[in-house]
Amino acid sequence: MTALICGSLAYDTVMVYPGRFRDHILPDKIHLLNLSFVVPTLRRNFGGCAGNIAYNLRLLDCPGHAMATVGHDFASYRDWMTHSGMSLRHVRELPDEYTAQAYITTDLDANQLTAFHPGAMTHSDRLQVPTDGSITLGVCAPDGRDGMIAHAAQFDAARIPFIFDPGQAMTLFGGEELGVFVEQADWVTVNDYEATLLEERTGFATGELAARVAAYVVTRGAEGSTVFAGGRRIDIPAVRAVAVVDPTGCGDAYRAGLVFGLMRGIDWETTGRIASLLGAIKIATVGTQNHQFTIDEFRDRFHETFGYRLD
Repeated sequence: MTALICGSLAYDTVMVYPGRFRDHILPDKIHLLNLSFVVPTLRRNFGGCAGNIAYNLRLLDCPGHAMATVGHDFASYRDWMTHSGMSLRHVRELPDEYTAQAYITTDLDANQLTAFHPGAMTHSDRLQVPTDGSITLGVCAPDGRDGMIAHAAQFDAARIPFIFDPGQAMTLFGGEELGVFVEQADWVTVNDYEATLLEERTGFATGELAARVAAYVVTRGAEGSTVFAGGRRIDIPAVRAVAVVDPTGCGDAYRAGLVFGLMRGIDWETTGRIASLLGAIKIATVGTQNHQFTIDEFRDRFHETFGYRLD
């Protein structure tokens, strides 16, 4: 059994401004905004939803492939994926494009200014979901608009069950298009803000969305998460992190936990807890793919946290 995660592979360049943006923004001069910040702290991370989910699946010894289009500057990310034991089978390099990348500046109040260049991600629709039986579960994560539409339709046509995870790509679609995604998908997962957008745009209430899929999963950060499945509401507790260092990528770690549980036929109560623990482990580390553990260490941590063992 192998999962295919359709989404982005991206470079995240994160800069920290040791001040506050509001101290440099004059309310009566917003129409002439021209700011410059000295950022003594800078780091470049390997990211993108497909890469982050695939990385967490690798830590769990769960077979999964990221499927994405990348650019001519992909060499260092390729080396990282190879070093980490991640599959490159469904990654295509486009020589005339840059790999997708985000430039993020954060101030002392945790406000962020972000510029995102989609680059090669825009052409993800050139990739096809395999129909040779090699893929048993899919994820349609944030990606190029055309790619998300194509891959969801391909999963549906091939009868490969998949998770629809719109994330930050939610704003690319209207209500009718989002409704089609929901009808095609087997599971839908969103955070609480995205849930509000999804429900407003589709016109479906929580119960109506849950009735259209096998499970509707809503995450709420430190407040835990909720799984609506089989006519039940299952509340999943948040896991207390060792340290709260960097929330970026926690949602992707959580989604890897969902994939892990689904591929092993684990009940939702336990699957949600696996996902919650993964998010807590990730938040204690800077970057989206820098946390590490063995599957045995994860099982021990799960037992310590919840009082019972994973099979």
